[in-house]
Amino acid sequence: MKTDFKNLQAPDLALETNALRKIYREAPAGAPPALSGVDLAVPRGSIFGLLGPNGAGKSTFINIVAGLVVRTSGNVRIWGYDIEKDSRLASAAIGVVPQELNIDPFFTPREVLEFQAGLYGVPKAERRSDEILAAMHLSDKADAYTRNLSGGMRRRLLVAKALVHAPPVLILDEPTAGVDVDLRQQLWDYVQELNSRGVTIILTTHYLEEAEALCDRIAIINHGEVVACEDTSILVKQLDRKELIITTVEPLTTLPSPLARHDAKMIGPHQLAVHYRPSRTQISDILASTRTAGLTIADLTTRESDLEDVFLALTSSGNDDHSSQ
Repeated sequence: MKTDFKNLQAPDLALETNALRKIYREAPAGAPPALSGVDLAVPRGSIFGLLGPNGAGKSTFINIVAGLVVRTSGNVRIWGYDIEKDSRLASAAIGVVPQELNIDPFFTPREVLEFQAGLYGVPKAERRSDEILAAMHLSDKADAYTRNLSGGMRRRLLVAKALVHAPPVLILDEPTAGVDVDLRQQLWDYVQELNSRGVTIILTTHYLEEAEALCDRIAIINHGEVVACEDTSILVKQLDRKELIITTVEPLTTLPSPLARHDAKMIGPHQLAVHYRPSRTQISDILASTRTAGLTIADLTTRESDLEDVFLALTSSGNDDHSSQ
């Protein structure tokens, strides 16, 4: 029977893991764990980003939470329910949209949703198949075989499938991979609409601008460990890096010596790029060095650090590809 989470007391944390660890038996001797003591707390009502390079452990983490992989040790609670002690309630509290487009090609979208709703014990009178298909812009394909749907339509159908039992927690694993810009924006809008209704969203994505635009809080995982977990705005500010583009009136043939002490490089016959840390260097110091070099400034442009800068700074060294993850 379907669980009505609206009538149950909502926990402060939608998802919580403590010392979560996974070692694959088939891993080579001496290989590091796929997950090494992961502690995560996802606040109820948030859009939470889980980022990391390929092989970092994201898929292992999601598969454990989804009940597809057995953890080696540690605890997982979904909506307050332990995935082992309260497995039925924990499973009912979550919907998972996988990366793989694994849909029966001989079912129609409406049949896919009706079958999924039946698996979760949703009474026929409470099923919202047509409503969900409309929200996913699939109403006109409701009775078409899924094998005839485009890749973008199948991805939207996976989102619809995960929503049939109205879970309070939704995991989206690379939901916009391989879709066009218009569809990506549609999915972004729907994710935000779901979140405004109280659904907690956990998002993995390779599109860092997507995470920066959507997520309240972000965790970055690397080599099976959480290397950062902060509110998105705080995470970006912590990098303490900016870029200053200086356009000069005079042509440049070499890097002027007064600017050599700054992290400056020539990027054109009239342009210099200077990377600096605002906590250590003032723009006025860079401009003074520019004047000392006898250069006339025609234009200045600054660029703040973004999530991509943070991600690369935390994950760029020594990433091994663990195929089992």
